[in-house]
Amino acid sequence: MQKVVCPGSFDPVTNGHIDVFKRAADISSEVVVAVLVNNQKAGLFSVEERVELIKESVKKLPSVSVLTFDGLLVDFCNDNGVTAIVKGLRAVSDFDYELQMAQMNYQLGPIETLFVSTNPLYSFLSSSLIREVSRHGGDISNLVPEPVAKALAKKYNK
Repeated sequence: MQKVVCPGSFDPVTNGHIDVFKRAADISSEVVVAVLVNNQKAGLFSVEERVELIKESVKKLPSVSVLTFDGLLVDFCNDNGVTAIVKGLRAVSDFDYELQMAQMNYQLGPIETLFVSTNPLYSFLSSSLIREVSRHGGDISNLVPEPVAKALAKKYNK
């Protein structure tokens, strides 16, 4: 089997992300969740907090590990023995963007990208939507892992 990567900013990780990680684990021997370090963009959670939240959220998935990266994803893949990228797609708009990224990564890599259609339960979820609903006191407990719900409540003093 192969080692795959699920890249993203994960600010914060949602149940939709976790579902993609589980499904990637079902088709590969190892899944690396690669958290993007983007110094140009201030997130709600620091990169270190995001890594810890993901680690807590995937404890029951032994083949899933969490690392960080900056720069080109294809370089991360080559440096870490990753053979494919796994991306979840929620809508056609995701596909438009992700297809361009997949084609560029193949040109640079070459590395394959596998698209996983999002579970309909999570098709509307995004990290930004979770942050917004949580900031206003909405119940997101069934949309994110428990450690994330607690961390969001703490961030927003709810």
